[in-house]
Amino acid sequence: MVTQSNIYIALNNSRVCTAAEWLAMGLTRARLRSLVRSGGLVRVWPAVYATRAAVKWGETSPGRGHALHVIAARAAVGRDSVASHQTAALIYGLDLYPDPPDQVVLTRPPAKRGGRSKNDGVFFHTASLPDDHVTTALGAQVTTVARTVVDIARTSSFMSAVVTADSALRAALSSEANFYVSREGLLAVCKDCARWPGIQNARRAAEFADPRAESVLESCARVIFHEHGLPPPELQVAIDGPNFRYYADFYWPEYRVIAESDGKVKYSTPDRAIRQLERDQQLRDNGDKVVHFTWRELFSKPTPVPDRIRKAFGSLSAL
Repeated sequence: MVTQSNIYIALNNSRVCTAAEWLAMGLTRARLRSLVRSGGLVRVWPAVYATRAAVKWGETSPGRGHALHVIAARAAVGRDSVASHQTAALIYGLDLYPDPPDQVVLTRPPAKRGGRSKNDGVFFHTASLPDDHVTTALGAQVTTVARTVVDIARTSSFMSAVVTADSALRAALSSEANFYVSREGLLAVCKDCARWPGIQNARRAAEFADPRAESVLESCARVIFHEHGLPPPELQVAIDGPNFRYYADFYWPEYRVIAESDGKVKYSTPDRAIRQLERDQQLRDNGDKVVHFTWRELFSKPTPVPDRIRKAFGSLSAL
């Protein structure tokens, strides 16, 4: 039985419902319009309204904001679909490259095949959703981290796949992680999806992934080094000298060559820039060669960066 007390409780909790669902709870259309005008309910999707508490919850972190968006989208288009691909990655806080589309990406089971692939800001994939490929994150139904990484890898470039796979393995090792995923877990999902389009790219990315890559730039650099035939570098290696210990982004110990990916932070202040120069000089005095590269150098002119590293090796015949 719907009572005013039940409505009051619903309005003061985190709820996201379609207009039809709010009316079924006992709100009149006039009361619904009044609550929207006063901010008691907030339109978060066409014909979908969230309580003020739900909206405030969604504003506390990017992941929660994406989850709220997903909850609203599923209320509108059908709750048999789950957030997947880039949308699931955003809820988990995984890295993406390039930036994701401005759409909610959902996967629905094959029984729904034949519907539109787009619907009011939603992009649908149709694929099987085994129970162990689906979970709940921040209140939203999503594909698991492993399935999310594999789905992205199946449907995007190798570089994009590696960025997200590296990020997932790295995040799982963090003390703040609320999920766990491993290379074996990624490969297990690849096995589950063995005949699916793009699965070879996903398997390749899972085998190539490395949690020691600390940023999108480092993940992209790893792919470019690989594609240009450089030997695999060691990542985040401690370099010891007489009075120092530094960690190198990339290190080829057989050549004593270090490659450093230069994001904006490294040179964000004069003090940081000076410390970086002093660090490089100490490494060179120690017998190591240091090659720096930036985003622009890696992507605008990708070939010269591997060429500079080869030159630092000192002998092309060594390759």
